[in-house]
Amino acid sequence: MNDYAGQRELIAENMIMNICIDLTKYLQELKQERKTYLLEGKKAQQGLESTYKQLDSSKKRFEREWREAERAAQYAEKTDQDINATKADVEKAKQQAHMRARVAEECKNDYASHLQKYNKEQSQFYFNDMPVIFNKLQDLDERRIQKLAQGYILFSDTEKHVMPIIGKCLEGITKAGTNVNEKNDTMVVIEQNKSGFERPGDVEFEDYSQGINRASSDSSLGTPKGPMDILGKNKSKNFWLFKRSKKFTSERSMPTVMEDFGHLPPEQRRKRLQQKLEEISKELQKEADQSEALGKMKDVYEKNPQMGDPASLATQISQTSQNIERLRGELNKYETWLSEAGVRGDALRYRAHSFNNNGAHEVLSPDAAHSDESTPDPSQAIYAEFDDDFEDEETTAPIGKCTAMYNFPGASEGTISMEEGEVLAVVEEDKGDGWTRVRRHNGDEGYIPTSYVTITLNK
Repeated sequence: MNDYAGQRELIAENMIMNICIDLTKYLQELKQERKTYLLEGKKAQQGLESTYKQLDSSKKRFEREWREAERAAQYAEKTDQDINATKADVEKAKQQAHMRARVAEECKNDYASHLQKYNKEQSQFYFNDMPVIFNKLQDLDERRIQKLAQGYILFSDTEKHVMPIIGKCLEGITKAGTNVNEKNDTMVVIEQNKSGFERPGDVEFEDYSQGINRASSDSSLGTPKGPMDILGKNKSKNFWLFKRSKKFTSERSMPTVMEDFGHLPPEQRRKRLQQKLEEISKELQKEADQSEALGKMKDVYEKNPQMGDPASLATQISQTSQNIERLRGELNKYETWLSEAGVRGDALRYRAHSFNNNGAHEVLSPDAAHSDESTPDPSQAIYAEFDDDFEDEETTAPIGKCTAMYNFPGASEGTISMEEGEVLAVVEEDKGDGWTRVRRHNGDEGYIPTSYVTITLNK
């Protein structure tokens, strides 16, 4: 036993010195590198915001000056037709109108220049700067996964030196660590979280000078919608990717949960609808099996009255039939919604081997043709929860508690097991993907299916 204990102590020392300390140091380096990339993203974002402010200012000035030029032109025309006006008054009015028109033309050229600059920087931001930063973050995570895999292999080798009897098990761990595919792992994350939204196009030029010679009653230079209105109807929603979401916690309202999951991005909506269809199909199959069993029992009772009264099954048979009809109706309803979402959702099913973050991917629709679905409304907060994933991990206060209605093994990575009747603290609400983050009394955290618990949130 002493020799065995000494060998276990040797394993513990190797774990601490050769694996844990090394991984902890590497993690700190990755955090610093990640912060650098996020800072690059924020700088790019701030530059685009600054350019847009200049664009908006020049556009408003252009609009204002053209209105003044239009009024000056109308006043000059009116003065010229006035028989009581002197020649000096007419000349003065014409000079004023000419000056206003020249200033307005300069504002127009300035607005066009700022618009061209903004569209160029916006294209650079969405198609160059951000994809590069995302690819750097993806590469960082792949290196983290690979480092962890090396730790698994080192742990396995240490164990095999002192525990030959379980060599087969440890060889399996070695094989698992060796076969880690960091590309595939990051692709799984991308497939699970991609929204399906398209990146915004260029902002069109709005020419206020077209109405200068029209009568004042015909001219209507209403302020058109600017890029920020196109990109997001509600300015309080998170449009930029790298703002700290904690600053907007009190301002941002949770999206209304809709029965057809229309509040979710296209790709996430399609997945939820498919999940709902599977649940309804299983429930429908269960009701159909029960109906078949009740039918067989009724036949047996009719042939052998001494075994039971067939009339006693009428209520159950009727209820089962109603349930089947109700479930079929729900099935048809969700199938219709899925077919609507499928045009966009299936069309955005990316091939893993050709996918990258700069937009170079192959898109297939259900019939192997490119989808012609119109561009979705980008006013949704695409990256509303994006920032939380990049913040440093810190213990958050519970927002409520939940009680488990069923047992859950928690076998997948990131999940946590629970037993029926167990009370857990709710750390993060379900964000539309069917999972809620909880914490045990001992500090263990993980995700559990939302449908497996009853949740009570703090007021």
